[in-house]
Amino acid sequence: MSNPSHGSVAARLTDWQPPTITDLSHVPTGDMPGDKVVIGEQHVAKATTVFRALVPLVQPMLDGSAPGKAVIAVHGGSGVGKSEVGSLLAHYFNALEISAYVMSGDNYPHRIPKDNDHERLLVFREAALKGLVAAGEFTHERNAVLHGLQAQEQDANPAHVSAHPWLAAYQAAGRTGLMGYLGTPRETDFAEVSRLLAEFKAGRSPLMLKRMGRDASTLWYDAVDMSRIRVLVIEWTHGNNDHLHGVDIPILLNSTPQETLAHRRARNRDGAVDSPFTTMVLEIEQGLLASQAHKAKLIVSKAGDIVSHADFTARMAAEAAAQ
Repeated sequence: MSNPSHGSVAARLTDWQPPTITDLSHVPTGDMPGDKVVIGEQHVAKATTVFRALVPLVQPMLDGSAPGKAVIAVHGGSGVGKSEVGSLLAHYFNALEISAYVMSGDNYPHRIPKDNDHERLLVFREAALKGLVAAGEFTHERNAVLHGLQAQEQDANPAHVSAHPWLAAYQAAGRTGLMGYLGTPRETDFAEVSRLLAEFKAGRSPLMLKRMGRDASTLWYDAVDMSRIRVLVIEWTHGNNDHLHGVDIPILLNSTPQETLAHRRARNRDGAVDSPFTTMVLEIEQGLLASQAHKAKLIVSKAGDIVSHADFTARMAAEAAAQ
């Protein structure tokens, strides 16, 4: 596909209409090994709405002074459609002969998924036990009860607090400890991603991009030619994180923890999706996303509408009150 080096893109973006997608194999997808991207009509509708709103934001970056590149981050909770929408946005840019690449942020945790899940649980339980001791609530008898709950993956379940009131201190301390891990440099190599974004904007090519599958045998780096790429689309839960630098246009795809959990259950992507601990993780991630939402250039509702930050905040408050 031809790609004018840095010619005006205004004409190509003006009066844009979404291309007809007859072959999904032509849609570029993220670069995480083994990740399956299944694009449906709802993703096409949402991506089309996003792209129309994106045009006036990205055009000055591509038509302006050097480097004439843009970094777009499609972020949100697990299962909200980041991979699909990010893939479609790149497809739309490529159809306009504005070369785009989809980068998966899930390649950049310090640990493969299985090990990271274990680390999350370890962080929670270590902090929880320390909190129980600090509250003067630890006894060997209670520890035996904890062992039973842990064996059933129920120690994070608030339903057990009525029978074991001391469990409230355990869970509160564990949640606090987990909040100090999730979405922080302890869990994810934000420095590496930030460096890659800076190198992309500086015109460096190729870039050595990390590949992380779901086990230790699928971990490596690829040299990716970025010489013709003008738009880098990152699809990632943490694409608007305070520790990440270099994103020009963060786009938040909104969902509630309940919607995220329902999607994970249907997709059966990870084990124990119904566990109270997984629910806690999703709630913390949702809180992190909400706290950083004011930085998003575009916020997209579950229904596919572009909403203001004030509207987003009101909707989230209403949904929380309804629980």
